[in-house]
Amino acid sequence: MIETDLLVVGAGPTGLYAAYYAGFRGLTVTLMDSLPEPGGQVTALYPEKLIFDVAGLPQVKGQDLVDNLVAQAAQSKPDYILGHRAEKLEQRGDRVRVESDQGLEVLAAAVLITAGIGTFSPREVPVGQEYEGRGLRYFVPKLDELSGLDVLIVGGGDSALDWASSLEPLARSVTLIHRRTRFRAHERSVERLLQSRVRLLTPWELHRVFGEGQIDGVEIINNATQERAALEVQAVVAALGFVADLGPMTRWGLEQRARHIVVDSAMRTNLPRVFAAGDIVDYEGKVKLIATGFGEAATAINNAVPIIRPGAKVFPGHSSDVG
Repeated sequence: MIETDLLVVGAGPTGLYAAYYAGFRGLTVTLMDSLPEPGGQVTALYPEKLIFDVAGLPQVKGQDLVDNLVAQAAQSKPDYILGHRAEKLEQRGDRVRVESDQGLEVLAAAVLITAGIGTFSPREVPVGQEYEGRGLRYFVPKLDELSGLDVLIVGGGDSALDWASSLEPLARSVTLIHRRTRFRAHERSVERLLQSRVRLLTPWELHRVFGEGQIDGVEIINNATQERAALEVQAVVAALGFVADLGPMTRWGLEQRARHIVVDSAMRTNLPRVFAAGDIVDYEGKVKLIATGFGEAATAINNAVPIIRPGAKVFPGHSSDVG
């Protein structure tokens, strides 16, 4: 069992900033997330897109923002529990016990839920799942990892087209297949792709993945003609979308409204010692923005501190005074 002052459930931007702020207030902090790396939706869906509404940053790529938040959180020396979904939550006197889907237990003085739109898992490709980690991936947080490779991207949404365009100047070749002739992505993304060197094949889908150890190639099939073709690739990026689900959190006894957790102005939920912030919360006037989530995280942490450390003040003082 891991013991900590604060357990943050969700390692997206809001959760990462909360981890920093917990350390600023002198708390030990642990982050748990079902995804294999921090960053949440930003890393999963738009790591290469520019974000313009983060205070103090005229523009920043999604993954650069996440990297900076991880570096900022590192000052607090957080423990990360990645690839674990928070499954059970129960009160234990002046502690809250959370158990992951893999049986890992965390005992915390308070819990902050920053799970965005819930457990966020990629839709798996119908074939080749055994190559995950050996050439098959669902996320591309670091484009350089695919530099010089022949890459196949499967999908027709914004993430698939964004990754194809971003990888074009780095990869040896980029091929994108989509099982339909029409794309779900924004028209501008489609136009940009058509003007690039990316090889675009529709309506084709993945039929077989092969290779000893690592991926050496794939076989694809045309849905209209049943024609088959082999492609020599060393990397497959499956961008088939993601499934978001509040899952076990719906059974924790939290007050909910329209699949969101209800909180008050201090980010308190109806459960003792349990707070929530970010896209997962709902209150009158709620605006779903990363910028809003940062403020909610700070509010939640500062209001949790007197509960975790009786006698402590809500107001944290100014970080510029700490030095």
